[in-house]
Amino acid sequence: MATKKKSLKKPEEATGTATANPQAPQQDPTALSIGDLKNLSTILDVASTRGAFKAGEMAGVGFLYNKLQAFLAKVAPAEQKPEVAKAGAPTTVAPAEGQ
Repeated sequence: MATKKKSLKKPEEATGTATANPQAPQQDPTALSIGDLKNLSTILDVASTRGAFKAGEMAGVGFLYNKLQAFLAKVAPAEQKPEVAKAGAPTTVAPAEGQ
């Protein structure tokens, strides 16, 4: 019975070590965030304004841009609510600091 108790303690120590690693989650380097998609939208807009795409390519680029904008509009309201509250307070404070 003493042997079983010792073997039970070893997995507990290993479990304690294993739970320390999930506290610092590693981000997937290939994952796309909403910010990445917003940046992509801006890049498409700037590139098309500067004439980086041929006339025949503009339809595909425009379709993708519109699809991306619709997706961001659908996702952004859920994320903007906390940001609006945060952005509202510094905006009123920032002019007071500048004066």
